[in-house]
Amino acid sequence: MAWSTRQLAELAGTSPRAVRHYHEVGLLPEPERRSNGYKQYGVSHLVRLLRIKRLTELGFSLPRIADMGEADEHPAEALRSLDAELAATIERLQRARAELGVILRGSLPTDLPADIGPAAAGADLSAADRSFVVVMTRVLGPRGLDTYRELLQDPAPDPDLAAFDDLPADADEPTRAELADRMAPAVRALHARHPGLRDIDADAPGGAASTARTIGTAIRELYNPAQIDVLVRVERQLRTR
Repeated sequence: MAWSTRQLAELAGTSPRAVRHYHEVGLLPEPERRSNGYKQYGVSHLVRLLRIKRLTELGFSLPRIADMGEADEHPAEALRSLDAELAATIERLQRARAELGVILRGSLPTDLPADIGPAAAGADLSAADRSFVVVMTRVLGPRGLDTYRELLQDPAPDPDLAAFDDLPADADEPTRAELADRMAPAVRALHARHPGLRDIDADAPGGAASTARTIGTAIRELYNPAQIDVLVRVERQLRTR
């Protein structure tokens, strides 16, 4: 009994195109041809095709099946390796589902980690501040992130934050100086309540210098010149004290 490409594909539950592709990549040997030039497949081709189809259903890629060679009837080592990969994928998907649950329940932003999102959502941040938080989550280490989360959850209000958010880029020097003088005590008190801010980049994965450069870039892009000047003045006052 000999089958055509179409008949073989139907028996295996696949398509003639897939059969031809397996020929091209060397997974399925080419059959003999009849006198009329048509291919004629036998039982060995069907068994091989079914084995390829089964391995792909289990999750093996075609290159990995090719690497198995003739040992693909029961490739124990490859099966154990695939099982470990699938276990890791399931664990990753379970974590993703848990994070999705937190995001959905709290109507949280998707660009923040699950452990920072709730704190940021409750902090009533401006668009620039929220983008800054996103940057911080990418450069800080675990200890730094803990400090930053505590900072976002700090209940003490700063009445001058609204003035800072609304400060126009062309604010004059007296306005900037006055706002910095008003903000400095609140920022100083914030540092007193959260001493970890002094070395928040101590465990940054990229190191303190790289973290400082990234934070500097974020500040320059997210805040206008007048706001940056106020931040510099506040920092200067903190260093002076």
